[in-house]
Amino acid sequence: MSTTPPLSEPRTTEPHTGLPPRRPFPTRHAWARVGPILLPLGSLLVFLALWQLLAASGTWSETLVPPPAKVWDAFVNVSTTHQGVRGYNGTYLVEHLGISLRRIAIGAGIGVAFGVLFGLLMGTVGWLRALFEPWITFLRTLPPLAYFSLLVIWLGINEEPKVTLLAVAAFPPVAVSTTTAVAAVPRSLIEAARALGASRWNVVKDVVVPSALPETLTGVRLAVGVAYSSLVAAELVNGLPGIGGMVKDAANYNNTPVVLVGIITIGVSGLVIDGLLLRLERVLVPWRGRA
Repeated sequence: MSTTPPLSEPRTTEPHTGLPPRRPFPTRHAWARVGPILLPLGSLLVFLALWQLLAASGTWSETLVPPPAKVWDAFVNVSTTHQGVRGYNGTYLVEHLGISLRRIAIGAGIGVAFGVLFGLLMGTVGWLRALFEPWITFLRTLPPLAYFSLLVIWLGINEEPKVTLLAVAAFPPVAVSTTTAVAAVPRSLIEAARALGASRWNVVKDVVVPSALPETLTGVRLAVGVAYSSLVAAELVNGLPGIGGMVKDAANYNNTPVVLVGIITIGVSGLVIDGLLLRLERVLVPWRGRA
């Protein structure tokens, strides 16, 4: 009669020591959770420390390099009513930012819409690409200040030249990326759709657009970034209220703390907008980066 050997019991002690077995410390998993938070926070603290040391060294005057405490005081002053003065030029910082974001939303929205439309047309119709691509490239190489004065002459000093400048700045990146993405759609997919009886519109809607969408969204992110970097230029003339106009007006009076508050506000809000666009990309293109 055969007997089944007993199952080995789990080891409860380490060999040769008699101590309980060690559990591996989950350093990798823990770092994966806290690393994305600690690294930016650590770099920010190092930057603030270097900034404070540079300001305290006396190499430059406080007009040129104000300490972080003065910039914080300026942030509080432009965000509240201080000594009877409401914010900066009668407008709170959040209101300046909101007006600028509205201009960017309208201007960049128009530029992105026309960029996607032109990109689809140029990517699918060869002669349209040959006709318009040199002009778009020419426009893409122009800095915003090169044609802003012309827009002011044509459209006046109100909202029209600001919104137009942001639209013109946002248009080329989306048009170029969409054109390239549409032209790179595999011909085999298009031919397979046509063989199954799909019309030209169905091919564009069901094959071309989904294939080009990842690169198009990358172009949208670039376009919004370009529009945001053109914000101060767009608000050079009659930009108050507006965050770029606040920066320009404070620079006229050598008010460096307020200038830095405006620059930091633009940068932080730009990071938030880019993060929202990345999240939108993950929602619309969940297959990107996956096999």
